[in-house]
Amino acid sequence: MKEDILPEAIIKTARVKEMLTRGEALTVNEAVEKVGLSRSAFYKYRDGIIPNDKDDTERITALTLILEHRSGVLSNVLNAVAGMKGNIESINQSIPVHGVAVATMNINTSQVRDVNRLVENLQNQEGVKKVEIVAQP
Repeated sequence: MKEDILPEAIIKTARVKEMLTRGEALTVNEAVEKVGLSRSAFYKYRDGIIPNDKDDTERITALTLILEHRSGVLSNVLNAVAGMKGNIESINQSIPVHGVAVATMNINTSQVRDVNRLVENLQNQEGVKKVEIVAQP
């Protein structure tokens, strides 16, 4: 956000929303008091301010996996992603058909040193039939 071109009330509204999201203030009253903004100004601008949660260094890799429908397979995949410093942003798994299920994952791979190695590691997990990169930054 380029603060030098924005009105002060907009900047303070963004700060109030951040404080509420992070738990630095429990109520709107508390947050507006801390930043020096009126409640009416906050309510006037709050819906027009959408925080940009994406860091410039964030990289999201989308994967599709075919998994055997057995207890613990998905859990092992999730642990393998975490073990390589990946952070799962979203996951969706289909209903199993003929003993397999398709899972799609969006993984923040900003901290992963080698995405191809992550894919290889996932492919080697017991119960994983196939791993495919769908989209990569």
